[in-house]
Amino acid sequence: MTEEILHRNLCRYIARKYPEVMFLTDLSGVKLPPVLAAKVAKLRSSNGYPDLMIFEPRGKYYGLFLELKADEAKLFKQNGELYANAHHKEQSEIIEELKERGYFATFAQGLTASRRIIDNYLGNSHYILYA
Repeated sequence: MTEEILHRNLCRYIARKYPEVMFLTDLSGVKLPPVLAAKVAKLRSSNGYPDLMIFEPRGKYYGLFLELKADEAKLFKQNGELYANAHHKEQSEIIEELKERGYFATFAQGLTASRRIIDNYLGNSHYILYA
């Protein structure tokens, strides 16, 4: 599943299961023509922001931010260390900054893991969140 399809499926999932929830997905995971992609990039303060933003406070968190990755993406080594990729490093730094500002922010790889994190955050799951 491509990241674009993952975005679309998650947006549909949230809209159906949580119709009262405010959310937004970033267009960076969507294949855009180069001219439009350049215009969109200029509308951000920097690169590396998470793909999915859920504007619902829960517990000690102001909202949920997910950096979406396709199932087949190589993100972490077996020891849990992030692969030495400049883009992933930048995304990881933004995730850490968001955590420091009171948001739940993390990488989410694949549809199943992403749904699990969303359900857990919004209080409809027995899974435990790790920040």
